[in-house]
Amino acid sequence: MFAILSAIWLGILTSISPCPLATNIAAITFLSKKIVHPRMVLFSGMAYTIGRMLTYAVIGTLIVSSLVNIPVIAISLQKYMSKILGPLLIIVGLVLIDIIKINLTGFTLSHHKQHSIAESGLVGSGLLGIIFALSFCPVSAALFFGSLIPLAVNNKFGLVLPLLYGIGTGLPVTVFALCIALGMTTISNWFNKVKKIEAYTRKITGIIFIITGGYFLWTHIITGWIK
Repeated sequence: MFAILSAIWLGILTSISPCPLATNIAAITFLSKKIVHPRMVLFSGMAYTIGRMLTYAVIGTLIVSSLVNIPVIAISLQKYMSKILGPLLIIVGLVLIDIIKINLTGFTLSHHKQHSIAESGLVGSGLLGIIFALSFCPVSAALFFGSLIPLAVNNKFGLVLPLLYGIGTGLPVTVFALCIALGMTTISNWFNKVKKIEAYTRKITGIIFIITGGYFLWTHIITGWIK
């Protein structure tokens, strides 16, 4: 249960992080300008969200299944993962609290290409979600590759966790699409509130990661050196 909730939480935290949140809002706002009927705005936003969810799920599943099913890698992970996990969690935590800065660029899409894809209907909206999901920023990359993948590799529900992570990333986006479909006029205020909440939740999560990483570091590495 802890792993399941953690995967969903990591997905939500990814979605409300500054870079993905800004991308999501810009994409759905852009899509909504091309649609007159509110119901189609919601459907378009859901298609975009499903595109993002499936992308994370497929990438995560492929990585986890590859690591688990290759005997040499699987044996190495069973032997060394506990030792690797401590430093890895600490590094991810330091990224989340902005002590470590990572320059990372993903796919970029010109306004003209966004316009062309958006006019392709629900299929185009889903494709836009896939493309933007592949545009990993430092925080989303740290959460996905540095937290979700190790969690999935060490869990019996490992292949399910990337899908749950994808669902987590889709929840805030779906809410935003619903707000636009209902004609809410306070989206900018909501956006600013989410940014403030994200700053606190990201740092709290980062501190938890550092503490947990320190525990793994002490129990699986330092105590071995002392002995």
